[in-house]
Amino acid sequence: MMTKEDVTMMILSAKKQAGMTWEGIAEKIDMSPVWTHSACMGMNGWPKDKAEKIVSVMGLPQEAVSVLEEPPTKVWEQSVPTDPCIYRLYEIVGVYGPTIKALIEEKFGTGIMSAIDFDMQITKVEHPKGDRVKIEMSGKFLAYNSW
Repeated sequence: MMTKEDVTMMILSAKKQAGMTWEGIAEKIDMSPVWTHSACMGMNGWPKDKAEKIVSVMGLPQEAVSVLEEPPTKVWEQSVPTDPCIYRLYEIVGVYGPTIKALIEEKFGTGIMSAIDFDMQITKVEHPKGDRVKIEMSGKFLAYNSW
């Protein structure tokens, strides 16, 4: 029986063998590169039409369609990762997380930004002191309910 992890490994292998980019794959399935990568890593469930497209684009077995359609199980290690790029993102949240929370609550009230009804763009911004990484996130505000 094929698992999400099996399909992820097949996708990564096919991507490497074909010399594809996430942007190129996303373009072929009509989705954003951010969502495409996240879904390929098993962090999002695929709608049937997109699962069929990625299976076709990556040359995966048909059985992968139903695996990709399964709801995600979002599992990650709770310790801070040692990969320098991912570590810095944890550092940003550690340093600015309380500030982000305070400013969200001032503007919207008590609640959270959804990571489900969410989108993100990553762009390169040229700068005289060195190119910049711009991460733009947009998530639906969800107020806490009192009951």
